[in-house]
Amino acid sequence: MKRPSWNDTLMFITVAEHRSFRRAADLLGMKPSTLSHAIKGLEAQLQVRLFQRTTRSVSLTDAGQHLYQRLVPLVRDMDDALESVTAMGQTPGGTLCINGSDAAIRLLMHHVIPDFTRQYPGIALDLTLDNALSDVVKQGFDAGIRLYEDIPQDMVAVRLSGAIRFLTLASPAYLAEAAPLTVPQDLLQHRCIRQRLPGGKRYAWEFARDDAAFSLDVPGALTLNSSQLMVEAACAGMGIVYVPDMYAREALAQGRLVSVLDAWHVASRGLYLYFPHNRHLSHSMTLFIDAVRRAAAFFPPE
Repeated sequence: MKRPSWNDTLMFITVAEHRSFRRAADLLGMKPSTLSHAIKGLEAQLQVRLFQRTTRSVSLTDAGQHLYQRLVPLVRDMDDALESVTAMGQTPGGTLCINGSDAAIRLLMHHVIPDFTRQYPGIALDLTLDNALSDVVKQGFDAGIRLYEDIPQDMVAVRLSGAIRFLTLASPAYLAEAAPLTVPQDLLQHRCIRQRLPGGKRYAWEFARDDAAFSLDVPGALTLNSSQLMVEAACAGMGIVYVPDMYAREALAQGRLVSVLDAWHVASRGLYLYFPHNRHLSHSMTLFIDAVRRAAAFFPPE
């Protein structure tokens, strides 16, 4: 036997509650003849008569009364379930899972998370530090944070930071003993502290000036997978590093590092929060996006 549809069930309950095909049809937004035909189809499927019909009244048969009494609690439970899910979407709560590079998570911790958690204590944040270009959709994250240039084009991107410059840096002690640096190609004669990407490949240093743009696979005896460790190694005089400016601001301000090859620096548009354009956003996620936008207002885009 073919199972009756949920719509057939709702039509039956509506007629049973109002004891009128016309009244039930008005509530359901359909013609009485269409509703009557649907109920006859339901009776045919169940092979039992559900209503006694006369020209003046509609009443339930014993079978109809039995079915009605069994269905009403189920419908109420479903209504409660739907209302509770709707409330979850409207009430700040639940857990937001965010995937981001170490630079992104650091920025969140300084400029977004403290105020957000104080304002919305019912929202839990699950932050995953991941320097790989992970697929946030397949891995079940609500959103990711990456450099704008690394974000897939089919994602919605919300600016978090201002532009980020990539700097070539070394300690004053290293530069005092090393050969002069005037063009990027001079790096081939220096000790460089290289970075290994999550996939295992070494990061090529990128440079641009006027219409010239190129990358260099620089030499070096030390390779690390952390920009922060690279900065610390450079401060110790172990060589030249190439890192986003956010990692080196303190060391530059304190004079422990010096920027070189400034005319050749390249820049990114900055860090952006991103998520699928076709994903329904919970109320909590919308609040988090608003918090990111507020934080971005303190950073000039360029």
